[in-house]
Amino acid sequence: MTDAGKTSESPAYDVVVIGAGPVGENVADRARAAGLSTAVVEAELVGGECSYWACMPSKALLRPVVARADARKVPGLSAAVQGPLDVGAVLAHRDDETSHWKDDGQVAWLESVGADVYRGTGRLTGPREVSVTAPDGTEHRLTARHAVAVCTGTRAVVPALPGIEEARPWTSREATSAKEAPGRLVVVGGGVVGVEMATVWQALGSEVTLLIRGGGLLPKMEPFAGELVAEALTEAGATIRTGVSVTAVHRPAPDGPVTVELDDGGRIEADEILFATGRAPRTDDLGLETVGLEPGSWLTVDDSCLVEGTDWLYAVGDANHRALLTHQGKYQARIAGAAIAARALKTPLDSAPWGAHAATADHAAVPQVVFTDPEAASVGLTLAEAERAGHRVRAVDHDLASVAGSGLYATGYRGRARMIVDLDREILLGVTFVGPGIGELLHSATVAVAGEVPIARLWHAVPAYPTISEVWLRLLETYRG
Repeated sequence: MTDAGKTSESPAYDVVVIGAGPVGENVADRARAAGLSTAVVEAELVGGECSYWACMPSKALLRPVVARADARKVPGLSAAVQGPLDVGAVLAHRDDETSHWKDDGQVAWLESVGADVYRGTGRLTGPREVSVTAPDGTEHRLTARHAVAVCTGTRAVVPALPGIEEARPWTSREATSAKEAPGRLVVVGGGVVGVEMATVWQALGSEVTLLIRGGGLLPKMEPFAGELVAEALTEAGATIRTGVSVTAVHRPAPDGPVTVELDDGGRIEADEILFATGRAPRTDDLGLETVGLEPGSWLTVDDSCLVEGTDWLYAVGDANHRALLTHQGKYQARIAGAAIAARALKTPLDSAPWGAHAATADHAAVPQVVFTDPEAASVGLTLAEAERAGHRVRAVDHDLASVAGSGLYATGYRGRARMIVDLDREILLGVTFVGPGIGELLHSATVAVAGEVPIARLWHAVPAYPTISEVWLRLLETYRG
């Protein structure tokens, strides 16, 4: 690792990456694979939000919750798993999966690909120029010959409510790194973070109340996804209130309970409150004003992730607001890294849809799994999105419980599948599954949507019997009638 305490000047690099999360790591890897010298700047932990406060800790917390829920529906096993989870063991497993919030392994990997790592806050100071302020105050001035890639991700948004500072609310970071289960937890927001954390802490012993301003959970997915997840959360003991907003919060004593005031005049007392109400780009302290851009803004890019109006600045991952998902950001990083290399080496760009230098999947085939009980997974467009886009479509639904593999997976299996068919081209524009164990089913749908596989060819993709994947055959049969 570069020692930021010894010098304030550094050599020029072909590429400078600001942010060493999964996205920045992948940009650096692709740039180095093309033979470009690369520096990576990180203000916190190498590995980023996903490794320490999002994907990895949340899924480590959710896995035993979902495994127990599945086991309770298996004859011969259910009686053995009726007791509570070992909270200490679950949290210890979470700590292991985050490497106890140490990034030595991630740093070693970056260095193994030949990237120089700079600890400190990176800011643009002009075109192709980045200053790095190290923790000891030393400043480096880096120059990029070809590209600077902004991979700084997002931060949780906490609404400016009366009493919010004194209440010290949880965001996703506190929810995934908490050292014990609160007795009573209020979760504000019904999106992915809200429902996953409600699932975790309810199962670990908290009394959970979920407050939702809208009419249901998971509003960006098909309506039945949120309905089935809400049904399961309610059965698990959580309280869900829709059509309600928080107007103020109070925590008079630092170690005391928090009181939540609602717009209907009601009040709720809890030990902790989690706001899962959206994300904002980490671009406010990036020096964007030095290159004619608005600090704190989302950065608009083309399909190679090149920021509009520039020929050297890239925004990859959450900062460009295309698809706020780790795997999608890594995909963009592979595309952007290849595009940076092509432009640097003056080779032609393949920028046509689905080309090597175009992140087309951001528009047409974004997959996502919500790791609740039941799981909810989708790729591509929902029915409403497809209709708004002007496509002539048909939604084809099937009850997942009627598939032989589902009945074998769990007694009393509940789930649903939907595919959105483009009637003019007879391809799939979107697929949604909801049910236990369907997360691993999603990639088949992603291949079908991204590959624009014709319905006629899907008939020849024979699902193994008896698996849950047989739902594909049932969907096709329903479509053909």
